[in-house]
Amino acid sequence: MTTKTDLVTPNPWQALKRFTPARIALGRAGMSQSTETHLNFQLAHALARDAVNLPLDFSALANDLNALNVSTQMLSSQASQHAHYLQRPDLGRKLSQASQDELAKQTSADYDAIIVVADGLSSTAIQTHAAPFIALLMPALAAKGYQYPDVCLVKHGRVAIGDAIAAHYSARFCIMLIGERPGLSSPDSMGIYFTYQAKPGVTTDAERNCISNIHGNGLSYSQALIKLIYLLEHAELLAYPVWD
Repeated sequence: MTTKTDLVTPNPWQALKRFTPARIALGRAGMSQSTETHLNFQLAHALARDAVNLPLDFSALANDLNALNVSTQMLSSQASQHAHYLQRPDLGRKLSQASQDELAKQTSADYDAIIVVADGLSSTAIQTHAAPFIALLMPALAAKGYQYPDVCLVKHGRVAIGDAIAAHYSARFCIMLIGERPGLSSPDSMGIYFTYQAKPGVTTDAERNCISNIHGNGLSYSQALIKLIYLLEHAELLAYPVWD
């Protein structure tokens, strides 16, 4: 009796598959890839497309955060529609007029940090990972005595949209959680962008720190938090060095 194993010619790199989810050592059936490999690729491609195109359920995310006793406020970018957001990255970096007006109503007291959550290019990533990470982040910030306003949930937001929010609250630290562009092995990867003393229209991407690949097969929440706290502490040290 012929089995699937008999039909697929093995690849000598097979032993390396245990170290990576990358598509290596796939083997072949004759001169082509196997049906299983082809179907797995099609599934991964569909998941990546869904991550980009499916809208983030902000109401569900807000409920998840409220269940953690985390207060939120809803903002939006100047990209009014999802298709427009994908085609015009520049609009995703600017707050809508309605959001600017909403912030203007609030007291712009000095805060230490601002936490911004945006859908980015993977709604799946934020829906899955934002609340569990924030559950670890809040106690860590509180332990350091950092003050922060409500978590800002930004619809159709890009990384730089956090600059205006941080400036409004005079926050030294801008912590942005955003869905990363999906890959074929990680459609749900979340990134954290940390910016110190962000200034809208002035701060460049070169001045940001990125903690990337936060997902089930990547960086864990605790590992990401350790890296973020390190950046927070060292940003302060560089800004206000202590000389012997």
